[in-house]
Amino acid sequence: MLKIGEVARRTGVSVRALRYYEEQGLLTPDRTPSGQRRYPEETVEVVLLFQRFYAAGLSSRAIAALLPCVNKGHPSTPQRHLLRTERDRLASRVAEMTDTLHRLDQLITDADRRAGAAA
Repeated sequence: MLKIGEVARRTGVSVRALRYYEEQGLLTPDRTPSGQRRYPEETVEVVLLFQRFYAAGLSSRAIAALLPCVNKGHPSTPQRHLLRTERDRLASRVAEMTDTLHRLDQLITDADRRAGAAA
């Protein structure tokens, strides 16, 4: 079992963020008789997944709704719908970012050509 500081250190997430996850119902640590939080080893991977979900734009509410899929791997019909919705939203963002990347590549190529022609 890991202390809250160890989970924070291994995930790069603040202790405050871990407490927030607990408030949101995303994490449920065990408690020692003195009230200290203890987390199972797999909490590290779960928190890293939360961070990826947050970075992808999922809300705490969406993550909480999808948490049973992560824990049990058997999504309900509403969860499957949410998974598809979030996946489609993310795919759209990836397409937009890919287009932006190609445009930046073209600007760099054009700038390099002009710099080479001017030399």
